[in-house]
Amino acid sequence: MLDPNYILGLVDGEGSFTVYIRNPSRAKGDVKRRVVAEPKFYLKLIEKDKDILYELQRFFGCGNVYFQKDTRPNHQNCYRYEVASRKELKEKIIPFFEKHQLLLASKKNDFKIFCTLVQMIEEGAHRSSFGLVKMYEIKQTMH
Repeated sequence: MLDPNYILGLVDGEGSFTVYIRNPSRAKGDVKRRVVAEPKFYLKLIEKDKDILYELQRFFGCGNVYFQKDTRPNHQNCYRYEVASRKELKEKIIPFFEKHQLLLASKKNDFKIFCTLVQMIEEGAHRSSFGLVKMYEIKQTMH
């Protein structure tokens, strides 16, 4: 069983809070993804440590674990624990990290920005050109 302090250390070292925001300056025909704003929390570990990711999945009661093949020289295959559901992010992941503070300043900052962007998505900011531009600018300040 994982405890909150172990999870905090793991996420400080290997975790990521990110939000894909479509670049509003790209032409519509130039867009490769349909999604305009997509928040994700994920953690990647080498294949031999994948059991920890399944423990995280059980701890949070959400998310998925994926195999991630890496063909780059001197890199190993990885597994990735990822939570992309807005509902699960809002109800499980964000409350956990609000209650249990991350230690690294850069990770704390990314989490704060992540929460801001998730809230903006909840409010529908990504549906207007102005909101999307603002969100894109905020996203650029993440580590």
